[in-house]
Amino acid sequence: MRQGKGTLLESIRHAYDGLVYSLQAERNSQLHLFAAILVVAVSLWLGLDTLEWALIIASIALVFAGEMLNTVVELTIDLIIMEHRPLAKHAKDVAAGAILVAAIAAAIIGVLVLGPRLVDKLQAMGLLKV
Repeated sequence: MRQGKGTLLESIRHAYDGLVYSLQAERNSQLHLFAAILVVAVSLWLGLDTLEWALIIASIALVFAGEMLNTVVELTIDLIIMEHRPLAKHAKDVAAGAILVAAIAAAIIGVLVLGPRLVDKLQAMGLLKV
């Protein structure tokens, strides 16, 4: 049972621990981190404006938050149910489907935001002829 709310610093520490756990224990979180680093690097190179950065950051955050919530669902079900049950599988599948939707949306936003600028930059460098 919970013994009180603790300090703000303790809450931040627990949140940090959860993020680190997700990145260490979940392969998909590691893949999302790699993709996020790549997207941020390309975004810096392309010199995005404020609104474009907001879209990119929101997309990255949505995918990470979704992946972490998916992990919560999986861990909770694994903690409660030891044997295979169809409803547990459905719950895990739906949580995974939710993160798939978020990842697809983030990829589409990435193409819409980065695509035109990337084509322009590569053409200017003579690396792409369209």
